[in-house]
Amino acid sequence: KVDYPLHLWREKEIKTVANVSRRDIREFLDLAAEIPIQPEVQEFALEEANQALRELKERKIRGAKVLRVG
Repeated sequence: KVDYPLHLWREKEIKTVANVSRRDIREFLDLAAEIPIQPEVQEFALEEANQALRELKERKIRGAKVLRVG
């Protein structure tokens, strides 16, 4: 049974811990330096914010979407 005041009321905070060692990071960065990674970034003018949000909602996001202000 869900106790509304106990389980749902007020903000909840979830914390996670990833077990990553310095060696893991070093190996990852060495590997990343060897692979030609090109991030995909699509800019939207602020006036196009609704379109960007629609694509986010419809899971049409690939890479990063950036709102350009000004």
